[in-house]
Amino acid sequence: MDTNIIESVEERLLKAIENLEKRFATVRAGRANPSSLDGITVEYYGTPTPLKQLATISVPEARQLLIKPFDRGCLAGIEKAIFESNLGYTPNNDGETIRIIIPVLTEDRRKELVKQVKAMGEEGKIAIRNIRHDGIEEIDKMEVSEDEQKSLTNQVQDLVNKYNKLIDEKAKEKEEELMTV
Repeated sequence: MDTNIIESVEERLLKAIENLEKRFATVRAGRANPSSLDGITVEYYGTPTPLKQLATISVPEARQLLIKPFDRGCLAGIEKAIFESNLGYTPNNDGETIRIIIPVLTEDRRKELVKQVKAMGEEGKIAIRNIRHDGIEEIDKMEVSEDEQKSLTNQVQDLVNKYNKLIDEKAKEKEEELMTV
């Protein structure tokens, strides 16, 4: 029973790290990356719909994204959603597809993106603290000796420390990637 709690906590910690990695992938580093458009939702017949459900997104060149909608009627909505997404992209609509030329990142924009990455890292740490809190609550509810409770609590804390360190490393990697010209 004891190891079930530890395994459950570690499983939730892994999911938090995976989620953080996905969020880091949406922060662009001067190269075209379709995942940078993952968070965009388009108003499609009155319903907010994820962009990747409305179109195929490809990378024809290193610094260009090509969006080909399944229904040409939603081109204007896609274009508007990209403008409003605050990603710094300027979509070019040719009537059938939307091309996005990825601009070279300025020093200010790089610093702004690093701030975003740090904020995402902090949100990841908050998620980990919440998981630790839940795990320790479960341990407190168990009917085991005080020594065993302390041992389990220490195991949870060791896991939390390990994953916090991992978040710091991943955030540092992403910052270095962003600051590399």
